[in-house]
Amino acid sequence: MSDETISMSQDPKAAPVTKRDGAWMRFLPLAVILTGLAIGYAMGWHQYLRLSYLAESREMLLDFVSDNYVLSAVGFALLYALAVAFSFPAASVLTIFGGFLFGWLIAGALVAIAATAGATTLFLAARSAVGSFLRERVGRRTTKLADGFEEDAFSYLLVLRLAPIFPFFVVNIAPALFNVPLRTYVAATFLGILPGTFAYAYLGQGVDSVLVSARQAGTEISVSDLVTPEITIAFLALATVAAIPTAVKRLRR
Repeated sequence: MSDETISMSQDPKAAPVTKRDGAWMRFLPLAVILTGLAIGYAMGWHQYLRLSYLAESREMLLDFVSDNYVLSAVGFALLYALAVAFSFPAASVLTIFGGFLFGWLIAGALVAIAATAGATTLFLAARSAVGSFLRERVGRRTTKLADGFEEDAFSYLLVLRLAPIFPFFVVNIAPALFNVPLRTYVAATFLGILPGTFAYAYLGQGVDSVLVSARQAGTEISVSDLVTPEITIAFLALATVAAIPTAVKRLRR
């Protein structure tokens, strides 16, 4: 036994690191995210993430962006990344906000970067908390499914990002249950959200007249009022095309 080990064992102030301490550290990032989400709802911040707020504050927001363009762009990207990281269900609304304030091209670029950063933060937090823990305790059939997902992780993630079926935060967390490399997650997320990002940003660029009409009529507008069936079908078609290589590979086997 070394002198260092003896001195540590004789020091009553030296607290040993237990498995329980390691578990708390593993769950700490996810606990911070859940706490932030709860605080956001308790403070009522979700009330500002509605199209009705955009209709009420459109002139004030446009004036502020005109006077502080760079600061507004950076602040918008930071707000978007935080909203995604803390799982606020406002990705579509914020993208429309961005298109309205900055135009579809600038807003699309800002959202793509911010959404990827926020989703990656949530992915890392979920993976550190439950990824290996669940994998050690799942059954054989689930393990086989996980192996298949991991083998074609990029293709599966790309399809999940393109298809408007699952909520955005669910797709952010689900890959954490599998052994998906961080590089694969980031690449599939960034590429997969581009079509939807620019589509919603383009909707936001032309939403001004709709907001004015809704406010004059005293009605509240929602994202579903702007998204047409044609846009949804286009997203599903993109997801189908992205799934073809993986399906062909499976059939060959």
